[in-house]
Amino acid sequence: MKRDMNLIRLLLLEVEGEEPRPDLSAYTEDQRIYHSALLIEAGLVHGQVLENGSGQPVGTVISRPTWAGHEFLDAARNDTIWKKATEQIKKSGVDVTITLLKDILNQLLKQSLGLP
Repeated sequence: MKRDMNLIRLLLLEVEGEEPRPDLSAYTEDQRIYHSALLIEAGLVHGQVLENGSGQPVGTVISRPTWAGHEFLDAARNDTIWKKATEQIKKSGVDVTITLLKDILNQLLKQSLGLP
């Protein structure tokens, strides 16, 4: 399954307790479980991945975001900045890492604050 950064963001917002709750109805349960496992593996949330006998995630237990998860959310929370970042990435035609995405978000956030 391909990683979906929009789903990563929505799941993090949900874990943090965003109100209103993010709408995850466009995603299947398998997609939500897989991406929740990625959040745990990336160190963005504290939790545990429940796997089947083949090592595939079948569930997750997430307790809270980590410091890194909060840092990512602080950069990604604003819808306008998120849309600008994802449009910039789409125009480039390449997939990006979470670290690079966070860098782009931070750059856009600085610009919105009038910082160099």
